[in-house]
Amino acid sequence: MPYTYYERLTAVDTTFLEIEDHDVHMHVGAVAIFEGQTLRTPEGAIDIEHIRHYVDGALHDSPRFRQKLAYIPLLGHPVWVDDERFNLRYHVRHTALPPPGDDRQLKRLAARVMSQKLERNKPMWEMWVVEGLEGGRFALVVKAHHCMVDGIAGIDLLEAILRLEPETASSKANRAWVMRQSPSGTRMLVDEVARRASWPLSAALSAPRAILHPGRCVKSWRDSVGAVVETIGAGLAPTSSTPFNCDIGPYRRFDWTETDVADTKIIRERFGGKLNDVVLSVAAGAVRNFLLQRGMRVTEDTVFRAMVPVSIRQVDQKGAPGNRVVNYLARLPIHIEDPVERFKATIDVTSKLKSSRVVQGAEALEELSDRTLTSVVVQFVRLAAKARAYNLVITNVPGPPVPIYFVGAKMTAIYPLVPLFTRQGLGIALFSYAGRLHWGFHADWEAMPDLHDFVAGIGSEFEWLLDRAGGRPTAQTAAENYPSPGPNGGSPPP
Repeated sequence: MPYTYYERLTAVDTTFLEIEDHDVHMHVGAVAIFEGQTLRTPEGAIDIEHIRHYVDGALHDSPRFRQKLAYIPLLGHPVWVDDERFNLRYHVRHTALPPPGDDRQLKRLAARVMSQKLERNKPMWEMWVVEGLEGGRFALVVKAHHCMVDGIAGIDLLEAILRLEPETASSKANRAWVMRQSPSGTRMLVDEVARRASWPLSAALSAPRAILHPGRCVKSWRDSVGAVVETIGAGLAPTSSTPFNCDIGPYRRFDWTETDVADTKIIRERFGGKLNDVVLSVAAGAVRNFLLQRGMRVTEDTVFRAMVPVSIRQVDQKGAPGNRVVNYLARLPIHIEDPVERFKATIDVTSKLKSSRVVQGAEALEELSDRTLTSVVVQFVRLAAKARAYNLVITNVPGPPVPIYFVGAKMTAIYPLVPLFTRQGLGIALFSYAGRLHWGFHADWEAMPDLHDFVAGIGSEFEWLLDRAGGRPTAQTAAENYPSPGPNGGSPPP
């Protein structure tokens, strides 16, 4: 009997497929910029064939990139199977900006790429090699469906193509890929029915333990139910209506900025907290100023929440594809004008979230959905979006503290992208790399025509908080470096 292979998507992974529609695109992504002098043909162009050859070898470490979706007959649950028609040229694409291309042109190109949904009948990822940037640089615009990867898994997958040393050849480039055959639909259906039928059996087998230790089991059950109730309650409590929360279309804007990790450390040493507290506090200040510029009143009664994905990936799950995250709903203190007081209030918010039972409740919901109907998580996510349980997403992924290389070319910057959910016009993603915090801002084209003003506000808020912490040893004041943007202020539009 020939060897066959397939892998079932979890309830969370399936959710990202189910909630996607014409306007809501569920892919994560990034724009990475590289020095390009070492990766040229004799004619001076980027050597795209060498890049494809390198990526082909690197994919041996990440088989998910050669897999596509299939569905279990009758039940319709999605699974991963190897793509018998995999074509690397379809996924690794080559384009160029009119030289000398600047950051504004690259942002527009990236936004157009991110405005297009991924095909579901092929492996759900694309890598665009963009040449023509000023200074001889080139960029990678990468996107992959969220059902494939979360933020941490995405970093693990990047490790397949990025190196700590400037290697120009993959040690696995000459290895042939051996496709695994997909099982029959009947086989997958039988497996799934057996899997679902095993849950009552597992419950029956645990009955003796419940009889021997009734108090312990009742407490465990009560804790799980309480955690689920707490999680659902938080996910359905509405926030205030803001300009961020409107019907969105399929077209996107993308912008970015950077801050120093060392500056973040100065703030934390002065006021306490974690790096993510600095991020959330700065974002809260930028949101406050943006809403005021839009003419919205911001008071203590204004409820503004950020959904903050947090990885629960264990050490033994490193490198595994799929999603292992829970989502905290953090109420940002945007009503507080003083940046220091706002930062202290943010620390209080995140401290309370860490002591909540959100992780336990989310895991219980996921297990229930995995064992019964995947639609449990899907419907919860849809209800949360309709109830406006959060106003935007802010996610922060740790990256390498040292420079890394792609086919011998040094990466100088990387700006991540988080997808937009229903009625969510802005998403913020961060990636720390080589001593810098890289902020990526993904926005609906119509909802955020002034995205550049919001990005400028991030820089202003960060500098004001840094200034209150004592500032850099030789820095000018925040007011001199980053004047607070007025109603029509900010950097040039991307």
